Formats: sequence, structure tokens, C-alpha cells
Amino acid sequence: MLAQHLPALQVVIPLLAAPLCALFRRGFIGWLIAVAATWLAFAAAIGLLFRVLNEGVISYAMGGWAPPIGIEYRVDLINVFVLVVVSGVGSVIIPFARTGTAARFNDTDQAWFYAMYLLALTGLLGVTITGDAFNIFVFLEISSLASYVMIAMGRDRRALTAAYQYLIMGTVGATFIVIGIGLLWAMTGTLNLADLAQRIPEINDTRPVLAALAFLTVGISLKLALFPLHLWLPNAYAYAPAVTSAFLAGTATKVAIYLFLRFFYTVFGGGGFFESTPLPEMFLVLSVVAMFAASTVAVFQDDVKRMFAYSSVAQIGLITLGISYVSETGLTGAMTHLFNHAIIKAGIFMLLGGVMFRMASVKLEDMAGIGRKMPFTMAGIVILGLALIGTPGTSGFISKWWIVLAALEKDQWWLVALILLASLITMLYVGRIVEVAYFREPSAKAADVREAPLAMLIPAYVLVIATIYFGLDTQWSVGLAQRAAADLLAGIY
Repeated sequence: MLAQHLPALQVVIPLLAAPLCALFRRGFIGWLIAVAATWLAFAAAIGLLFRVLNEGVISYAMGGWAPPIGIEYRVDLINVFVLVVVSGVGSVIIPFARTGTAARFNDTDQAWFYAMYLLALTGLLGVTITGDAFNIFVFLEISSLASYVMIAMGRDRRALTAAYQYLIMGTVGATFIVIGIGLLWAMTGTLNLADLAQRIPEINDTRPVLAALAFLTVGISLKLALFPLHLWLPNAYAYAPAVTSAFLAGTATKVAIYLFLRFFYTVFGGGGFFESTPLPEMFLVLSVVAMFAASTVAVFQDDVKRMFAYSSVAQIGLITLGISYVSETGLTGAMTHLFNHAIIKAGIFMLLGGVMFRMASVKLEDMAGIGRKMPFTMAGIVILGLALIGTPGTSGFISKWWIVLAALEKDQWWLVALILLASLITMLYVGRIVEVAYFREPSAKAADVREAPLAMLIPAYVLVIATIYFGLDTQWSVGLAQRAAADLLAGIY
């Protein structure tokens, strides 16, 4: 009986747990509630995955009203893949959060932080699972508002500026999205995504629908930080608490990519419609520029969190490059990299949180010689850095390989060369960290530091090990991504 209500429990569990954290106003109790809620949400996602694999698409009507009149939660291979990624990353990060938040915040602030964390998770899971277009906007706002608070709680005063900048750009993005949804409703009379997918192909050449496409493109591109609409991301990641940086890097932009795929491949009628617009060429150009511009800026950063923030913009460019091919191979690479980048970047920011915890800095000059003082932390960062480069034996190699295959399918050898060149630039900034950490004498700040606490290292190493494992065994990650890619191209929902 419980299995029948997994779609609702996926969102309800963290939603009900959030006010409980605020109600008790005790940091440790709030943390326990957050751990229980995130792991239950992850268990619900795994349960939904097995149900989808065995039963096919799941339609869950809310309140007894049948869709398309009532609100529907609809689960297929595409969004259950993202549900597992988001809830999985969220559940690994929350055990890590206890040590840092206990050292930085008082009891009440810790409880509020966990409440915001759960609300952000609720919003992201809701965006992914809902089959109602307006609910997407509502859940986006829930996750965004909670994220603004989580960023503003950073110890640096610049965190407030970063949160405000994110608020302004996030509000613009949400406004564009809701305008696009409103235009679709005006033309079709429905907000149900499956119903929209049936009606829009009949009118997809009308001006209001094309205007809706334009608004949704800009709004979602802002949310996923596609170049040049990425300006909120570097400061948000750099000045937020480590838990917030890891959570946003591993989940928020990935859900925005899912939205992009859902609207432009399923709601608008599959790969045929997407390919008939100028969007593939436009995203190819913007993706390549993002890969080079953001990676080049990352090379010259002295703050390592900011360096990896710009790296995220470049990696998002790689994902959208895969999407722009409008091919099963390209979409497989994009969805695989969505998964791989989530675990890689969440792990990096968690390990940097350990560095920040021990020496209150992640400046490159302060990290001189830290490889001898924090060997496990730095070894993890190096392994995950190699995955970003695309080194064989890591998950990053797998997704880059599929994207390269997609380019070869279209005889775009020049694009293969550009992907390899962008990987070399990634090697430069990862190499800077390795050189400073292992080949320099310890700095004044690093002289007396010791290894990060086990409570921070163990969750981070779960993601390090996952990065290696999914670089060797791709049956789950690539297998699901490939099946989801076929559904996307066919416009199945």
C-alpha cells in the first residue's frame, strides 16, 4: 500500500520535516530530522525507480481528481533518474553538514539552516516529479527562496551580496518561466504536461507558442547558469557555506537541465520540433564558449571555491553541448554527465569544506603544502579533479566519451578537438592546485593544520568512491541515461 503513495511521499517527507526542524530549534535534533527525511526521500526515489523499471510510467493523481483536470505527479525514466541523483546527493551531504554547522551557527540558526535545506530539497524534488506546469513554478520558488537564505548564511559578508544577486537573477528567470507557462495555458487551456505534449504539436508554429518557447528558454537558461546567464553562480558557490555550495552544485542546476529536457524534448513534441528551431545551433555555440571562457577564468582564480564555481559553468556547457546534438548518443552523454558532474562537484565542495573547517581559508596561497597536512582531503580533491578532466577510470571520462561519440556521428572532428582542448584547460587549474598543495612548503596557515574530521571525510569519500565506481561500471548510469534519451527523442511522456 505504501508503495502506491511513493510519488507523494517523495515530496511530503522533506516538506513536513522542514517545519519540525524550525519548531524544535535545536541543532542536533534538526540534523537528525534532516538525516531521516533525506534518506527516506532517497529510499522513495529508489523505490520509484524500481517501480518504473517494472511497471512503466507512473501517474499519481492528487486529491482524487483525475488528470488533466487535477494535479498529477508523473514519473518516467527521465525524471526518476533525476530524482535518484538529487535525493542521493542530498542524503550524502546532510551527514557531512553536522560538523561545520555546529561550529559556525548557534542552536537556533542550525535548526533554521536544516529547515531551509529540506525546503530547498522539497522544491527540487517537486519540480522533478510534478506533471503540472504551474506546480513547476511553485516548487522552483520554494527551492529558490530557501537557497537564497542558505547562501546568505555564509560567514563572509559577500555572501549577502551573492544571495541578493542570485535573488534578482533568479526572480527574472522565474518570471520568464511563468510567462512562458501562461502563454502555453492560454493557447491550450491546460497546465498538465502530458496533456500539453498532446496539444502543442498541433499549434507549435503559432506565435504565442514560439513566444512561450523563447520565454522558457531564457528563464530555464538562467536557472541552469548557461553562459552568459551564469553571473549569479560564481559568487553564490564561492561565498556560501560549504554545505550549500555542495548541495547547489550537485542538485539545483541539474534539476534546471531536467526542465530544459522536459519542455523542449517532450512537451514541445520530441527531438523533431527542437531540431526545427535555431536552438540546437545556438546552444552549441553558447556551450563551446562556456567551456572555454569559464575554464579560462577558472585558471586565474586564487580562491579555490570560486575556481570550481567557474568550472561548474564550463561543465554545464558540456552538458548542454550534448543536448544540442539532438541525437540519442548526445542525450545519453548529457544525462550521464548530469549524474557524474553532480557527484564530482558535490564531493569537491564537501572536501573544500573540510579545508575551510581546518584553516578558515581556501585561498591557493594558504593551501601551499596542505597535501602533507591533509593527505586524505587533498587525495579526494585530486581524484575528483581528474574526473573533471575526463581521465580514464573515472566517471567524467565516460560522459565525455559519449559526447565525443555524438560529435563523431555528425563528422564534427573540429568539435572533438575543442572538447579535448577544453579538457586541457581543466587540467591547468586542477594542476595549479596539485602544484601548490604538494610541491610547495607549507604556508603559515597550513603549518599546524590537521586532517579534516572523519564526520566530514566519510560522506565526501562516498562520492569519491562513487566517481571511481561509475567510471568502471556504467551499467546503471549509462544504461538508464540511454533509455531516457530514447524516450526524450521520441517525445514519450
